[in-house]
Amino acid sequence: MPVLGIDLGSRRIGLAISDAEDRIALPAGSLESRGPKRDLKAVSALARERGVERVVVGLPIHMDGSQGPQAEAARRFASSLAGELGIPVETLDERWTTREAERALDATGRRGRKRRKEVVDAVAATLLLRTFLARQDTSETPAT
Repeated sequence: MPVLGIDLGSRRIGLAISDAEDRIALPAGSLESRGPKRDLKAVSALARERGVERVVVGLPIHMDGSQGPQAEAARRFASSLAGELGIPVETLDERWTTREAERALDATGRRGRKRRKEVVDAVAATLLLRTFLARQDTSETPAT
């Protein structure tokens, strides 16, 4: 039951996908953003191609907990995607994912500005999906 993780940006959309057991989040590249309708079609096609059964979209919440226009855009995209695919689409706070992704890439010594931005988006989506999967795993673990 693969899960698709999406880091929605104004320029690029970072993507990640889980393994069949929903235990590991793997980077799945990024797409250039071409507007809400085209982005919806592109992500829907990818989700169908990969047999995705659930989606998590990063919700960009400000550090003080407030939500701005980007958060509303992410909610609209998630809602449209759920309608398009007919599968559950959830949102998850993504406050630290891009910063964590940049730190991880710094640690590897990756260079190249354009390529790095594309990789940051995919890594951010992977971190978002990893968090989502970990939360799902803990909520399904019976209390002892």
